[in-house]
Amino acid sequence: MSRYGREVILGVSGGISAYKSCELLRRLQDIGLDLTVIPTQNALRFVGQATWEALSGKKALTDLWAETELVSHIKLAKKSRALIVAPATANFIAKVASGIADDLLTTVFLASDAPKILVPAMHPEMWVNPVTVANVEKLRNFGVLVVEPDIGRMTGEDIGVGRYPEVPRLVDEISKHLDLNSDYSGKRVVVSAGGTREYIDPVRYIGNRSSGKQGIAVAQAALNRGAEVVLIGANIEVSPQKGLKFISANTADEMFTELLREVKNSDLLVMAAAVADAKPEKKSDTKIKKSEFRTIDLVENRDILAELASCKAVANVMIGFAAETSGDITKEATRKLIDKQLDFIYVNDVANGEIFGSDKTSGSIVSKEGHIEEIVDWDKVTLAHLLLDKALDKLG
Repeated sequence: MSRYGREVILGVSGGISAYKSCELLRRLQDIGLDLTVIPTQNALRFVGQATWEALSGKKALTDLWAETELVSHIKLAKKSRALIVAPATANFIAKVASGIADDLLTTVFLASDAPKILVPAMHPEMWVNPVTVANVEKLRNFGVLVVEPDIGRMTGEDIGVGRYPEVPRLVDEISKHLDLNSDYSGKRVVVSAGGTREYIDPVRYIGNRSSGKQGIAVAQAALNRGAEVVLIGANIEVSPQKGLKFISANTADEMFTELLREVKNSDLLVMAAAVADAKPEKKSDTKIKKSEFRTIDLVENRDILAELASCKAVANVMIGFAAETSGDITKEATRKLIDKQLDFIYVNDVANGEIFGSDKTSGSIVSKEGHIEEIVDWDKVTLAHLLLDKALDKLG
């Protein structure tokens, strides 16, 4: 896997079979790909921009001249793990084979050095035309995977080769070409997520703003990559899925107990939960009256990762998270990484509060070897896959 995890561009050119790429997008999401859709203007005649945005959860990019100051086509080309064009019309194939870049999709295609996959779909006469045959051969010689179209019914009464391939075959060929086939198969991954709550009385608690989104993203990504996943969540809701074991742990002590039980036989521990630093010395069994509220005596919560290490209840690889608001946050993260015997730690600056509950994240990954990698405005799913990539390298 590349350093950008599973962020992929899905290009859609202007053929009637563009509607089939809606199903392709969904199935690629099922195997953990994070897709940005770039439809051509002609593609939007068949499937509208709103549909692509609703399915992908992202803005569909259509205009080469939008935000030109950001040089978007180069940014997209550098960021993508792969570029898939489905359907690829005879016109699109001819343009990229000739080096023509006159819209956003063709420009990104030519600017990207990531693996490229074309899914041709056109009438038989166009597919077997010597010009198309020569263009396809040229692109294959450049290293582009051109998926053979199916044989079947076209629009109108035509029957022959050139039909958009069935989606299961497409997903299989894409997975093999990008080496996405269950690289975590046989691995056991334990993930913590959410924010613990330390109760003052039956109504009130000390907590934090963690939504659990990053931990859930890691668990889902590991599940999509074939792992056996245990997700220990503090005050989060998760839909039941095959292969996912979910355990609820509201407080720091409950989370420690569950982690101690689950982590011993795991390959990877990702400690994404935000554990409250302190808890009330005593919890009232009844609601404390407002008039009786004066002071709350606090005691420090256990350091879960440090205690797991002292108990020898550790995974082969451990990843921690840190949220800081001031000072040299990378230096502080490095200190925590060493103290807690981690392989990696992801640290972000939460001073402005933007990351809480967001689908985006920015921060730094620090390794125990001292390497630092900056993350700027990434989807949490993309970060999840990058962390899994790094852990897999450690696991061998």
